[in-house]
Amino acid sequence: MSKLQAIVMILVLGPGSAGLCAQQKTPAGPPASAGAVEKPAGKALPAVEPGTYVIGAEDVLDVSVWKEPTVSRAVPVRPDGKISLPLVNDIQAEGLTPMQLAASVTEKLKKFLNDPQVTVTVTAINSQKVFVVGEVSRPGPMPLLPRMTALQALSTAGGPTQFADQKRAYLLRHEGGKETTYPLNYKSLLRGDRRGNIVLKAGDTIVVP
Repeated sequence: MSKLQAIVMILVLGPGSAGLCAQQKTPAGPPASAGAVEKPAGKALPAVEPGTYVIGAEDVLDVSVWKEPTVSRAVPVRPDGKISLPLVNDIQAEGLTPMQLAASVTEKLKKFLNDPQVTVTVTAINSQKVFVVGEVSRPGPMPLLPRMTALQALSTAGGPTQFADQKRAYLLRHEGGKETTYPLNYKSLLRGDRRGNIVLKAGDTIVVP
């Protein structure tokens, strides 16, 4: 629009048209694609190192075989430590890392497929648990997340009840063939006691008297 045309429009339509002219000069953004769908932000899964994490019973695995959707699937690790897949039937999974299991599945699939490429991802860590017992709102087992601390476990359990002795909680850990006790002061943990906020291991039990 030329300057002369803008002046004429203002004279005809009134001073309010100036804003309309400014809006017309503002370039419009690119139109949204008709097929584009915005994906909601998903909940991040705990990081699992495929070369070091050891698969256990009750874990859930995603076994993906490239360009073979009929073979690829999500499977739970059974109590006997095995998983079931098309073509190869039962395969031992417990005690292996995801990379080792992928290599095992690849080897077995070579009898049926040409150059199979297998990826194993742990989508749910259910085999590694810790326990919070005693005077907490929700006692019982819970999945052990990577780098989970005593305070995080207590928070997941709903925290101590009004009857709890918050200064005399403790952690029990089996290591080296013996049971070791570590004191936990819940009030100190809330104040930021980093030394007492122990990083948990599978099988740890927190007791809140």
